Amino acid sequence: MRFWRWVADHWVAVVGLLVLAYLFLPIVVVFLLSINRAENRLSYDLSPDWTLEYWLNPFGAAGIGAALRVSVGIALVATLVATVLGTLMAFALARHRFRGRSTTNVLIFLPMATPEVVMGSSLLALFVTLRVPLGFWTVVVAHILFCLSFVVVTVKARLAGLDPRLQEAAMDLYASEWQTFRRVTLPLVLPGVAAAAMLSLSLSFDDFIVTNFNSGTTVTFPMYVWGAAQRGIPRQVNVIGTAVFVLAFVLVVIVQLRARRKARYA
Repeated sequence: MRFWRWVADHWVAVVGLLVLAYLFLPIVVVFLLSINRAENRLSYDLSPDWTLEYWLNPFGAAGIGAALRVSVGIALVATLVATVLGTLMAFALARHRFRGRSTTNVLIFLPMATPEVVMGSSLLALFVTLRVPLGFWTVVVAHILFCLSFVVVTVKARLAGLDPRLQEAAMDLYASEWQTFRRVTLPLVLPGVAAAAMLSLSLSFDDFIVTNFNSGTTVTFPMYVWGAAQRGIPRQVNVIGTAVFVLAFVLVVIVQLRARRKARYA
């Protein structure tokens, strides 16, 4: 009776924990596969043989290291450009009124709402029409285009929550426009910019459909996994997937701890 009474009093927390367990179950399976020796290349079942061999040699599979480097390079370049351009667009849309502002707001959401198959094929048609060779840079351009909308929406939401009186107070204290931006506006909006950059990085690194249309002979990590699935995914893929998840999880935990510490001493 005590157990069921506790469940009745904390049913929201119980449901939340069950949902989290369901979401993290595939990640647990990926981790278990990374330390389990496969019986054969086409087997995804867990065998009784456990090993750290794949963690000690994560790039042992042919081509996996090159594909990972390509994905990281594309993601970094696309994230940098999309974050800078998207932040500037967000400031323009949130702080200024100009002709076509409403239309621009609508157009910003189109890449987010458009199916990736449509976007990928449209970009392919554009590159072929312009006779642009498909490869690394066409993938970068494609990733910038669909990451840009996410950056604008994220940063714009952060700007909407800022109190404009803080900047007005800084300028009343004889701060120049640049000083106000650097010491007041930028620190306040920086968490939104960082969140947008992390979102763009994950979207670019993970993308397959748009990349598959515009990559030419360039092989990214998702494309490598798709190609390897036809002949058996090597266990090193699970190692890299687990490592990427752990890295992202650690970054989120660090950011949350720093935010709590600042809130405590504020």
